[in-house]
Amino acid sequence: MNLRIPTARQIAFIKMAVFLLCSIPAAHLAAGWFSGTLGANPIQALQHATGEWTLRMLLITLAVTPLRRLTGIHWLLRLRRMLGLFAFAWACAHLANWLWLDLWLDWTLIAHDILERPYVTVGLAAFVLMVPLAATSNAFAIGRLGGRRWQALHRSVYAIAVLGVVHFWWLVKADVLEPLLYALALAALLGVRGWWRELERRRQLAAGGPGCPQIKNKVIRIVPR
Repeated sequence: MNLRIPTARQIAFIKMAVFLLCSIPAAHLAAGWFSGTLGANPIQALQHATGEWTLRMLLITLAVTPLRRLTGIHWLLRLRRMLGLFAFAWACAHLANWLWLDLWLDWTLIAHDILERPYVTVGLAAFVLMVPLAATSNAFAIGRLGGRRWQALHRSVYAIAVLGVVHFWWLVKADVLEPLLYALALAALLGVRGWWRELERRRQLAAGGPGCPQIKNKVIRIVPR
């Protein structure tokens, strides 16, 4: 297989392989739930696992563009939508577990959690921001919104990832090693984008010259996520 220019059939095969690979954690959790091997508190285990996989899939989605630029394998972008939707699916599972299995849809307890626990509010805000991204992750929405507006909307994935890390860090009471690793990974992903954006700004300023008022101090090109 030519990894740089695969055929449509090979792309379909790669997508199927990535789909199956991304489904393994869910299958593993489901098997643990039904076999009773998730520990003394399976609901809490599910809550932690679904939250962590939401964050992992968000970071993997954000890593697609840097990986594409570093390797020159452009078809990697064709996997980004599916990876982002996996992140949303994990977020839905995380929310459903909290609402249903943890709080039994007791809206008084739910409201109390949202108001009294800031990390819950932060996590809920991240989920709300994910909804329009998932709803517009299709060709029809891109056509209706237009490329620039769609891109501007989907740039909120950066804020979602930051909120996700804050949500995780805030709920951890003692050992912050794992949320720290997620924070460092996110910082690296955002940092490389910021650096590329600065390089692009400098390139455009150099191309326009110091006397060009239309582009002075302004970044024209939008770096894709």
